[in-house]
Amino acid sequence: MRYRYYTCDVFTDTRFGGNPLAVLPDATGLSAKQMQQIAREFNYSESTFVFPAEQGHTRKVRIFTPTIEVPFAGHPNVGTAFTLASIGELGDVGEQTEIIFEEDAGLVPITIRQEAGKPIWCELKAPQQVSIGRMISAEKAAQALSLDVDEIVTTHHRPQVASVGLPFLMVQLRDMAALERAQANVARMRELRGVGITPDIHMYVRTEDTDDVYDLRTRMFAPLDNVPEDPATGSANCALVGMLSVINPEKDGDYRWHIAQGFEMGRPSILDARTEKRDGDVTGVWIAGSSVMISEGWIEVG
Repeated sequence: MRYRYYTCDVFTDTRFGGNPLAVLPDATGLSAKQMQQIAREFNYSESTFVFPAEQGHTRKVRIFTPTIEVPFAGHPNVGTAFTLASIGELGDVGEQTEIIFEEDAGLVPITIRQEAGKPIWCELKAPQQVSIGRMISAEKAAQALSLDVDEIVTTHHRPQVASVGLPFLMVQLRDMAALERAQANVARMRELRGVGITPDIHMYVRTEDTDDVYDLRTRMFAPLDNVPEDPATGSANCALVGMLSVINPEKDGDYRWHIAQGFEMGRPSILDARTEKRDGDVTGVWIAGSSVMISEGWIEVG
């Protein structure tokens, strides 16, 4: 059988920037094994497979890395919403429309905005409340990132797992020099996985004391999932800002972050995140960005 596919670059308004994504807008009839083979063939950090809704919402979406299926991810949702709107699968979306994807992690609401009849921007709400998990020592984080221990910042939090549907190990670094020098130490990451800690590491630098136009600069390594480095990780940045909101001593607030990722690997990505905190609880986490279409074609299956 032949299946139509599209590829787009997500969290960018420039072709060949951002994070590439493959989307099959009608994957009806494909098995999990076939979807995994297709995702491995594209070899992007993720590929998405769209099915008719099962719970009365817009669509059901399944997300695969080259090695596994994941319950939720950020750039696949943004890019899939952009693609479906671009090819007319969502009908007339007007200047703004709201859709909901059904996924293993839960329901993912997405807002689509467009200008001059073209979708340019999508914002998703994370399907789960932010959860904070286990911590590791600065020494172990430094080893996993091939850094010196004094380049790991523990003033606000120790290296710690956080999730809004997909877990990542959050590590704050001292400065941009450390962020640029970081390299994945696969052996040390395997050790983390062996003790039940996710080896997918999202590192970041806070830039509030500089003249940087971005609030956060981030990188994400997941070599054990066949993703040596990800150009733009919506789910990780959602979890990061959610965690930062949890540890913020303020009881209430609406917070926003302008985030840069992927610059070190030549695929600049821009993400805009926001959170809402009420009565001491983080009640919502959102991530948004632009996308651009790259290609379309057919893939033979079977």
